[in-house]
Amino acid sequence: MLEAISPGDPYPLGATWDGSGTNFAVFSQGAESIDLCLFDASGHETRYELPEVDAYVWHGYLEQVEPGQLYGYRVRGRYDPEKGLRANYAKLLLDPYARAISGEVKWGQAVYGYKLAGHDDRVLDKSDSAGSMPKSIVLDTAFDWADDHRPRTPWHDTVIYETHVRGLTWQHPEVPPPQRGTYAGVAHPDMIDHFQRLGITAVELMPVHQFVDDHDLMKRGLRNYWGYNSIGFFAPHNGYASRRGQRVVNEFKAMVRTLHAAGIEVILDVVYNHTAEGDHLGPTLSFRGLDNASYYRLDRDDSRLYYDTTGTGNTLNVSNPHTLQLLMDSLRYWVLEMHVDGFRFDLAASLARQFHEVDKLSAFFDLIHQDPVISRIKLIAEPWDLGSGGYQVGNFPVLWSEWNGRYRDSVRDYWRQQNASIGELAHRLTGSSDLYEATGRRPWASVNFVTAHDGFTLADLVSYNVKHNEANGEGNRDGSDDNRSWNCGVEGRAQDPAVVALRKRQVRNFLTTLTLSLGVPMLLGGDEIGRTQRGNNNAYCQDNEVSWYDWASVDHDLLAWARTLINLRRSHPVFRRRRFFQGRPLRQLDTDPALADIGWFRPDGHLMTDEDWGVGYAKSLAVLFNGRSPGGADRHGRHVPDNSFYLALNAWEQPLGFRLPVAKWGGPWQVVVDTSDDKPVYKPALIAAGGALSLLGHHFVVLQQPNGV
Repeated sequence: MLEAISPGDPYPLGATWDGSGTNFAVFSQGAESIDLCLFDASGHETRYELPEVDAYVWHGYLEQVEPGQLYGYRVRGRYDPEKGLRANYAKLLLDPYARAISGEVKWGQAVYGYKLAGHDDRVLDKSDSAGSMPKSIVLDTAFDWADDHRPRTPWHDTVIYETHVRGLTWQHPEVPPPQRGTYAGVAHPDMIDHFQRLGITAVELMPVHQFVDDHDLMKRGLRNYWGYNSIGFFAPHNGYASRRGQRVVNEFKAMVRTLHAAGIEVILDVVYNHTAEGDHLGPTLSFRGLDNASYYRLDRDDSRLYYDTTGTGNTLNVSNPHTLQLLMDSLRYWVLEMHVDGFRFDLAASLARQFHEVDKLSAFFDLIHQDPVISRIKLIAEPWDLGSGGYQVGNFPVLWSEWNGRYRDSVRDYWRQQNASIGELAHRLTGSSDLYEATGRRPWASVNFVTAHDGFTLADLVSYNVKHNEANGEGNRDGSDDNRSWNCGVEGRAQDPAVVALRKRQVRNFLTTLTLSLGVPMLLGGDEIGRTQRGNNNAYCQDNEVSWYDWASVDHDLLAWARTLINLRRSHPVFRRRRFFQGRPLRQLDTDPALADIGWFRPDGHLMTDEDWGVGYAKSLAVLFNGRSPGGADRHGRHVPDNSFYLALNAWEQPLGFRLPVAKWGGPWQVVVDTSDDKPVYKPALIAAGGALSLLGHHFVVLQQPNGV
């Protein structure tokens, strides 16, 4: 029998077990009172009114409440949607600070605060939701981290692998069936071996915060596979664990510990811009019932509605200090308690909206920059949202890196022969100094990518002229209409040997461009083995063979290519420069090329002129990366002399002859990358300075000046 509840403490928020009992604390500015609800194994509920409130934090302490205890909250308060008030005592609410969550939402009338039949959220529904709701779990945070230490890979040495916990191993034959699609599966020895042989230094996991499968998707027999629908910002998603209850947390921690031991960092894709409660017609699961007006941005003209910049129905109100505290507490928890190494912020421009406009000096960024924990880990922004003025590539503050959408678009346009200038491509190859240098940022501010989870896989990018999202049940209207790939002709020619060869070469062109560009390369998981989604470029709801990695059909030649390219990058500091190329005036270059850290050349071997850069349709160029010049450095910032490399690119459909520069620029040269070969082949033959080089249509060749010449 539990003792009577005592006042306890207002901090820390959440449920905190101290070895004798548990303190419960939850924020709500609009509540009149809050009941703590405890559940036993049979589902029987016992309620305790929280006896104390300080600064809008309601709290209480119960002796003998131990780890594993299931709980939730009920809020007494006003239900007046037109004033932004949505308290409903009949609805059980998840703790926003729950460290673990048991079960999932059972969709139906009970989880909605209003009568579904009338589609009018102003009509209160009093059906009890406890039987349809997941429950928060009291957690024992103890875990044996052994000698775990963070790899702390410098940004300029980082290679990111974006992947999905479930899809990565669900079909992997070497992973035991109980571990497939789980945190334990990610850490399986075969996966660790794959990561290490590939050469990546960090896995970026698509959302692992506890999320909800949307009601509409469930009615269509689909699920929210991607997980951009968070409801618990502290709890690892229980559907990705081979175990249940509080052991979910330990399985996640064990995954991190194993990856760290292999030298691999863990970056989380986090969704702090919205929650799974949707718009004004969405369910009441947590935040809405606790304090709707504090947690969400409400429409300035109609408080019944939400100000939505995310396309999901709601946007978190980061202008509220308690919501900001929630986000910062969550970030610190994942770093300090779960040992993760960084975050990629989904639709990060929404977090920068102090009021309504995107503001890089908003309170959220101020807090990040002064925080002694968060300011020291990897921070990556998806620098856009769906609101007005939301495209902010290049505009995030120092300390931040960004998914560089300009890089993706420019590289795709170049290889598909669109009318983007070669000057645009040159900026992307060399770290996008036009976007980042003026604000004191480094090349690693640019996270370069050609493909990501949102869009075509690399194999599909060069194989489909149009999207094929019919299985999503939206009439093929969802997803981008522009795949920005090279138009490979009629899809029915997929078996034409010439078309197949060209598509494979395009894949190698993209991989080579991505891997050898300055900045931080991000590889979409599965691209290295030829993964296809059968033309679906918006597989957010496809928890099936469309999205799962097909380990039985690995393109081993392509995998060897990816390993070779990443190893080339890792072996040569000139591709991992910590500073932007500076160049020199043409007169200096002609007099003493050794002064140049970079040189741009026409196919005839002569330096590019201002007039050459102005030719918008040009699709061929070459660039010399001078490894002898300062810029390449080890992890301590010390200059490391390197080989020089000459990169020749031809995006025309027709073959093109190239002439290498004269001897003062270096030579002889040795081919180390040739995308016309199915297999990466070492070519020992030397080509003299000024010699000829023949490139096929859609062809990329990289030459190296060997050591000692």
